[in-house]
Amino acid sequence: MSDLLAGRADMAAGLAVRGADALGASTRATLVSHDVPARLAAADPALWGPAAESAALDRLGWLHAHRRSRDLLPQLAELAAELGDLDHVVLAGAHDDTLAAEVLAECLGRPLTVLDTADPGPVRAALADRPARTLLVLAARRGLDRTTDAHLRVYRRAWADEGPDAARHVVVVTEPGSDLAARADELGAMVIPAEPGVAGPWAALTASGLVAAALAGAPVAEVLDEAEALTGALDRDRDNPALALGAALGAAPGAGRDTIALVPDGTGLGGLGRWAGALLARATGGRLLPVVAESPDSPGATGPGLLTVGLGGALGAGVGPGVAADVAVNGPLGAHLLTWAYAAATAAVTLRTDPFAAPPDPVDDDAAPESGPPSSVEGAIEVYAPSGAPADLTGALRWLLDGLGEREHLVVTAYLDRLADASVAGLRPLLARAAGRPVTFGWGPRRPEHTDPHGRHLQITGAVTDDLEVPGRPYTFAQLQAAQAAGDRRALAGRERPVLRLHLTERAAGAAQLLETAGRTRT
Repeated sequence: MSDLLAGRADMAAGLAVRGADALGASTRATLVSHDVPARLAAADPALWGPAAESAALDRLGWLHAHRRSRDLLPQLAELAAELGDLDHVVLAGAHDDTLAAEVLAECLGRPLTVLDTADPGPVRAALADRPARTLLVLAARRGLDRTTDAHLRVYRRAWADEGPDAARHVVVVTEPGSDLAARADELGAMVIPAEPGVAGPWAALTASGLVAAALAGAPVAEVLDEAEALTGALDRDRDNPALALGAALGAAPGAGRDTIALVPDGTGLGGLGRWAGALLARATGGRLLPVVAESPDSPGATGPGLLTVGLGGALGAGVGPGVAADVAVNGPLGAHLLTWAYAAATAAVTLRTDPFAAPPDPVDDDAAPESGPPSSVEGAIEVYAPSGAPADLTGALRWLLDGLGEREHLVVTAYLDRLADASVAGLRPLLARAAGRPVTFGWGPRRPEHTDPHGRHLQITGAVTDDLEVPGRPYTFAQLQAAQAAGDRRALAGRERPVLRLHLTERAAGAAQLLETAGRTRT
C-alpha cells in the first residue's frame, strides 16, 4: 500500500476516499474558497465558464437523478412480474448507452447480455439463447444506429419464426419525442423515458442505466438508497469524499500525472473502472487519460506520470493486498456512482474543460474497406502498415511503440468478439510493458479516446467464417463491422494519427501469434 494512503480519509455514506489530500489539498482549498462544493451540489451551470453554461443548464440532471428514478421502481417491478417468463434480458445500443447498465449488472452479479457490436459471433450467440424467452431492451437517446437497428431486425425475424408477438419482447429507453420513441409506437413496444439531456456515463442513475439491470434482477433500489445517503455530504467542505477525489483528479496534470490508472483492489465492483474511465475521458476532454488496469500488478497500473486509483467495495476490508494505490476509493456501488460523477465534474472545474460537451460525431459506417493488399502476411496475420513503417509484424509493432512521444499513448481497438476472442485483451499489459507508456484497450466500436490528439493506434480486425445477414438491409453484420472499422481508420487518418491495422485471417491462431509477438517486442 502506498504511504499516501496513511493520511486523512474523507468518509460519508459508507464510502471513503483515502490518499487524495496528498496531491489535491491545495486544489481542494481553492475549490472551497470559490464555494464550488455548494455550487455544484446546487447545480450551478456557471461553474465551467460562459461557453459551457447553456449546455450545463440541461445536463446537470444526474445530480438528483437517483431521486427521480425512484418513480421508475413500481413500473419496473410490475413489468418484471408481467414479463417473468422472459428471463433472458438482452441490452442493445451504442456503448455510451449501454455501459452503465452493463457495469451495474456486472457489479451486482446479475446476468445481462449486452450487444453493442456488429461482430456476428456475439449476435449469433445471443440469438441462440432462448429467443422465445428473450426481452430486448433498446437504449438510445434519439434514434437507433445501424448496428442496433440490425440487432432489432434479427430478433424480430427470430420471433416471427417462433410465433410470439414482437411488441411484448421489446422495451425501449429513449428521450421523449425521439425518433426511437416514434418507432417504438409503430412496434407497439413499451417506452420508458430517459432523463432528457443526461447522456453516456453521466446517465448511470437514470433510466438509461437502471432499466436493463433492474429487469435482469439487479437490486437497483438499494443502489438508489446508497446514492441518496451520500447526497448530504456533497455541499460540505470536509468529510466530502467526492470533493476530495475531484480535487486530486484535477490536480494530477499539474503534478505531471495526467494518466489515471484505475485498478480493482480485490474487494468487489471489479467492472466499475470501465465506467469511471469513460466518465473521466468525457468530462475532461482528454486532459486526463484513464487506463483501466486488469490487476494491481499489471504493467501500466503504477509508475511515473500515473495517478493510481484503487477501486472497490467492502469499506471495512480496506484496499486489497498489494495495491500500491495513490488514492483509494471504497464503498457501496450507488455511492461510487454519484461520487465519481461529482468528482469528474469537479475536476473539470479545475482543468477548465466542458464536462458536458457533445461527444464527437459517430464514425462513418458507410466507409468502404480498403481493397489494397497487405504489407505482409505472417502466419495468421495480415499486416497493413502505414506509409513509412516496416512491413513485417515485429517491425511494424516496434515502429508503433518506438514512435510514442513523451506525451503520447497507444490506443488498441479490437473489432472482434469480446467473448470468443477475449484473449486479445491481453495485448494491453504486454504492450504497456514493451512501450513504457500508457496503453488503453477497447472492443470496437468502443473508442472514447479515438479523437485524442496524443494517441497512436493499433486496430485489430478478424476474418468472419459464419456471417449473419441483416434482414431488410443490403449488407451483413460482418460487412457492417468492416465498414465501421474502415470509418474509424479514415477518421484517424483525417486527424493525422498513425494507425497500424492487423487482420487475423484465423482468429484463434492469429490472436495467439499476436500475443506471442507482442511479448517479445521491446522498444
